[in-house]
Amino acid sequence: MREQTTLPSVLQGLRLPVIAAPMFTVSYPELVIAQCQAGIAGAFPALNARRPELLDQWLTQIKQTLSEYQSQHPDKPVGPIAVNQIIHHSNQRLEEDVEICLRHEVPIFITSLRAPMPEMIQAVHAYGGIVLHDVINLRHALKAIEAGVDGLILVAAGAGGHAGTLSPFALIKEIRAHYDGPIALAGAISTGEAVLAAQILGADLAYMGTRFIASTEAQASADYKQSILQAGASDIIYTDKISGVHGNYLRQSLERAGLDLENLNQGPKGKIEYSKEQGAKAWKDIWGAGQGVAAIHHILPTAEIVNQLEAEYRAALDAVRRFA
Repeated sequence: MREQTTLPSVLQGLRLPVIAAPMFTVSYPELVIAQCQAGIAGAFPALNARRPELLDQWLTQIKQTLSEYQSQHPDKPVGPIAVNQIIHHSNQRLEEDVEICLRHEVPIFITSLRAPMPEMIQAVHAYGGIVLHDVINLRHALKAIEAGVDGLILVAAGAGGHAGTLSPFALIKEIRAHYDGPIALAGAISTGEAVLAAQILGADLAYMGTRFIASTEAQASADYKQSILQAGASDIIYTDKISGVHGNYLRQSLERAGLDLENLNQGPKGKIEYSKEQGAKAWKDIWGAGQGVAAIHHILPTAEIVNQLEAEYRAALDAVRRFA
């Protein structure tokens, strides 16, 4: 196990080395607040707020609630807030959303699709914040490193949402040959043992999303949460036909939308026009999830989920010490 990277101050003092992944239509203030109060980094996509004014309101609410909680519980670690920004020409709100997050001095920016501009990174650094960037391969990682990001999130095979295809074993080893900074690893991480395994592989933190869909605070529908409990790893379908970018989705939601799974990935690359024909809407009726669903059996409050993760993590650490 490699010596852990010296993490930026905003990521030090976490109860567990976990960043909650920002999930579209799932991560809203209630979940973010619960994650931060539980001592891990809580995150949401800026685009979950349907208009910039709402994003401003959310950040005010989250910051105020966490400040009050910290003053009432001075001995408990409270995790930082992270906001995901989609760096793409199709995101017409990007400039305004970034400005709002800068005004609120959001501690962690999580950028996706394309590497952030140096100007954004400099603006975040000006108040002590950091920028982490999602990558699925070495080429993307090198571009992000060149741009000057503060850390990488390796989205390996099995992760929910827009995941890559590379094994976490291969991906982290290849990128570590070029980068010694902070790394969070994503890919079917649903237990405390998996969090520790990510560190043993060479990551500093685990990036966990699907586990928190089955939380009482998540804004997922009851059917979505039940599908998480019922699904196994083989019920996760990898396709680019939903959003135009490859991602992992629950089989049950694809079947309910009337999609032909036998032939789903046939034909030209890219998104299919399923919504008009079947009446389903991407992200609302088509549900993202990672292969870690197989380890999720109950819908619990976020605080209990983190308690369970910590107990599993410490038990796994004791087991590793015995092996040593």
